[in-house]
Amino acid sequence: MTVLGMGSMGRALAGALLAAGHPTTVWNRTPQRAASLVAAGAEHKIDVADALTASAVVISCTSSFRSARESLTGAEHQLAGRTLITLNSGTPAEAREFAAWVKGCGASFLGGAIKNVPSAVGKPDTLLYFGGERAVFDTYEATLRALGGDLVHLGDDPDLAALYESAVGATLLPALLGFFEGAALLAARGIAAQTMVPYSVKWLQMIESLLPIMAGEIDDRDYTRLGSSIAVFHDAIPYDEQLSADLGVDMSWHAPMHELLRRAVAEGRSEQSITALIELLANFRAGR
Repeated sequence: MTVLGMGSMGRALAGALLAAGHPTTVWNRTPQRAASLVAAGAEHKIDVADALTASAVVISCTSSFRSARESLTGAEHQLAGRTLITLNSGTPAEAREFAAWVKGCGASFLGGAIKNVPSAVGKPDTLLYFGGERAVFDTYEATLRALGGDLVHLGDDPDLAALYESAVGATLLPALLGFFEGAALLAARGIAAQTMVPYSVKWLQMIESLLPIMAGEIDDRDYTRLGSSIAVFHDAIPYDEQLSADLGVDMSWHAPMHELLRRAVAEGRSEQSITALIELLANFRAGR
């Protein structure tokens, strides 16, 4: 395989392929980044066209679909007859546009995403999911398993990995901000953040246990089973504001959430489960 892009994730991908015994060619705009892979047995190509011709399968792990296309510009003719697999960030629209461009170059396309950090690449429980032709996924599944043992084909649409990446990733920053805010509250009292880690883990496990119930309510549009109403969260808004004032912690990032809760109450949704907030976020009113 050929791996384009030698950032931390690209290096991890190439390293996992080498560790699994796959001949691996690497390319990067800055050649020095490939040095450790060359020392481990990878073949390094200075020219991207040469990197493409070295393998039937090319994994692009640049920062975005735009950067991937920029890297490949001028070498499009070398894509014909090959399979290009992307493992980068981007929107579903960008994934669809890029997939169409790749197919126009005569290549097959899989759009993928890695749901873990570089150090987890190659481990049995590391999740990678892909969108694109099932036949292409099936052809290379055994090789891709070198990158992670939990492989999922989401469907034939080329933008599905980007869509799920956006959907699943939406929880990351809010969850991290919540943890950072909690650490700031403790710091205001001179207490180490490390002390709350066991309790935060338990809290996240509780949320994990509720996700199937919440997903069921959303899919059914029946916001009655969870037992945690919008009113409960709405009535806590003054406590958030008082806590911020008492401990001097900036909690202004709560403002859009508070506004969402107020809108839901104004719509008469106080007694519905908190999952009913999706009615304000999604375009359900016109039907599905």
